[in-house]
Amino acid sequence: MIFPIGFSGNPLDRIGELRGDPAFVARCAQAAGARTVLFVEDCPVLQAQPGSEALFSQTELDGLAPDLLGPESEVILLGQWGPKRPIFARQLNLALAQLDQSPDGLRIPGRPDLTVPNLRTIAAGALAEPGQVALLGQAKSLLHWHAHHRFCSACGTPSNATHGGWRRDCPTCHAQHFPRTDPVVIMLVVDGDKCLIGRQPRFPAGLYSALAGFLEPGETVEEAVRREVREEVGIEIGAVSYVASQPWPFPSSIMIGCFAQAISRDITLDETELEDACWVSRQDVVEMLEGRHPRFIKPQSIAIASHLLRVWCADMTKTEV
Repeated sequence: MIFPIGFSGNPLDRIGELRGDPAFVARCAQAAGARTVLFVEDCPVLQAQPGSEALFSQTELDGLAPDLLGPESEVILLGQWGPKRPIFARQLNLALAQLDQSPDGLRIPGRPDLTVPNLRTIAAGALAEPGQVALLGQAKSLLHWHAHHRFCSACGTPSNATHGGWRRDCPTCHAQHFPRTDPVVIMLVVDGDKCLIGRQPRFPAGLYSALAGFLEPGETVEEAVRREVREEVGIEIGAVSYVASQPWPFPSSIMIGCFAQAISRDITLDETELEDACWVSRQDVVEMLEGRHPRFIKPQSIAIASHLLRVWCADMTKTEV
């Protein structure tokens, strides 16, 4: 059973075999069908109109004040959306603190036609169509990496963006640096007709979700799932099965969604990680997903935790039938 997962379904051909050719990247930039997504810090810029648009043509970029466009090193070739539509990402030379406040959100000064929502709001509110949401997540992760990796980690020299923004090269020691993605295991612990949900202290009141944690060096996915569950709730895990994955651009993770079969039931809570954890029934989860449970609030629909809960409910339905 497959349900839509936020930030998945990226429509771009990443053309990795071509972006190392500067002449090719330059031709893409001059193509009539070229489009650019714009960011202020880590927030995308949308055209404030029905069916908000995140892709800007060169003509629309030319209409921006010259001092708004960031340095050329921040131009990233994300890929091609079809054979003649290269898509770029670019950071504007603005800070969120410089934006105008309006009843409808943040606006670029002098441009009431442009709004700057955060990426979670765009995805959760479907403010852009799913393909654009996915490539905005890709762009956010890459721009964040450039902003935080300007210096060579080997010798400290300022590095240069190359390969269409997919690599940074050190001019001194010639080290090459590539964007990173941090793997996270997220698992729904199950046992028969029960599953385990938990909440962190920072969650909104009533929100419960699947357990999650970063995969550490030297671990398999299965080992990370078993370790994280044991550390957070003291439950031993047997079989681990992969369900689905999700790019999570906050700032740049890949969420690896799994079911984890419990071989013990007693919860020993790690209170530094979790505020609460409990076993719930399928009916609890159904009511939670439908927004009518008296105690539990579901994770956002854009999160893979919501996907895991829905898949588990669907599988339980098939089992009962």
